[in-house]
Amino acid sequence: MEDEVKKILGQLNRRDFLTKAGLGLGSIALGSLLGPGSPAAGGRQIARRPEPGQDEFVKGVHFSPKAKRIIYLFMSGGPSQLETFDYKPALAKWHGEEIPDSIRGTQRNSGMVAGQSTFPLVQSIYDFKQYGRSGAWVSELLPYTAQIVDELCIVKSVYTEAINHEPAVMFVQTGSQQSGRPSMGSWLSYGLGSDNENLPHFMVMISKGVSDQPLSTAAWANGFLPSHHQGVQFRAGKDPVLYLRNPYGVHKEDRRRALDRIKELNEHQFTLWGDPEIQSRINQYEMAYKMQTSVPEAVDVSKEPDYIYRMYGEDARIPGTFAANCLLARRMVERDVKFIQLYHMGWDQHGDLPKNIKKQARDVDQASAALVMDLKQRGLLEDTLVVWGGEFGRTSFSQGKLTSDNYGRDHHPGCFTMWMAGGGTRPGLVHGETDEFSYNVVRDGVHVHDFQATLLHLFGLDHERLVFKHQGRRYRLTDVHGHVVKALLA
Repeated sequence: MEDEVKKILGQLNRRDFLTKAGLGLGSIALGSLLGPGSPAAGGRQIARRPEPGQDEFVKGVHFSPKAKRIIYLFMSGGPSQLETFDYKPALAKWHGEEIPDSIRGTQRNSGMVAGQSTFPLVQSIYDFKQYGRSGAWVSELLPYTAQIVDELCIVKSVYTEAINHEPAVMFVQTGSQQSGRPSMGSWLSYGLGSDNENLPHFMVMISKGVSDQPLSTAAWANGFLPSHHQGVQFRAGKDPVLYLRNPYGVHKEDRRRALDRIKELNEHQFTLWGDPEIQSRINQYEMAYKMQTSVPEAVDVSKEPDYIYRMYGEDARIPGTFAANCLLARRMVERDVKFIQLYHMGWDQHGDLPKNIKKQARDVDQASAALVMDLKQRGLLEDTLVVWGGEFGRTSFSQGKLTSDNYGRDHHPGCFTMWMAGGGTRPGLVHGETDEFSYNVVRDGVHVHDFQATLLHLFGLDHERLVFKHQGRRYRLTDVHGHVVKALLA
């Protein structure tokens, strides 16, 4: 053990540490003086100094980015494409008829229909119309979204490999069905850093009061990346981040002195052991201290004008609602937060779908459309990517009993719809096509890893070069495949 310690000290002696720390502090100071939007800071034209363990391939952006920030609106539970964007008039003639075995056998079904002996096809109970120059079909459930289709890049041919919620959410968010991998927000934080050092790189907000459906924090975890890249959850109420405020009787100056002393001790430990997690702990303490001032200002919506609430809907006045979170997401984008993730749960409609999906759509439709238009009117949509979608789609056959006004739909990995706006995506595009049953992709399929590769490309990152060495091999968000879908790019 003593020999190992001497070896570490030989590799990283105190003089070496102080030299590297001085370079790091000098870079931070230079970036601060020039400002976050300068080439030496936010512009990333000067390569970022690698973190401990960071692969040599990762040197800031790999080519000119189109997007600087992202707001990802995640509809947890799997919205039915058949009730939202994938209009299938042919189902009218098949309504109530058995789905052909030759079609049903092409995709896996979940265990929840294992005891079902009949699989009647069901046409959506909701009407569709075409909108915009693109002629995109949109359900009557989404009247606000229908009005902005010319701003959207609608992808109707996304497909995944997972059949159940937890693995499917993990797959879309982390690139793997197993928990423990870094989320997309963590990868972007690792690859690009932040343009605002007073707020977290990666924020998470969850709609309150919509569903008791479980949602694992692994969806926004850092995985094997340094822990300061994990998502920070913002909650509704006077304490958006838990334990951020000083306890009664502890003054800001006392807190600063305590943090300075803790930092000295942590830096001493780092000289001994070289553990990158010690640096992460230092970063986290400093970020928490900065957030004591920056967070209250960022979440203070008291000065937002009335016309903004008319845009987003009156729910935006209620903290924790999806609409209120969309408004906060816009405020975070204005402050150059890199990745803002909004989760809206409750889209898992195995039964009573017509009633339940109507409520879900009402919760998110107006605010989602308002967010896109609000960003556009502020000149932020051009370099802010907005994404809307869930973890998989729903079956075209009914789960449970089909009646004249009620039905359900099971999980379906074979095809589902997502949309994107801004951030270098092509507006007014409807990409991909499914068969007449909305069961399989028949043209321009987009695998989840293709979607992730395209997202990273919009940020100037080559998905094959954004890697991290862990347990003897290089890992990446797209693992071992995926390609950029250039048709989606403006």
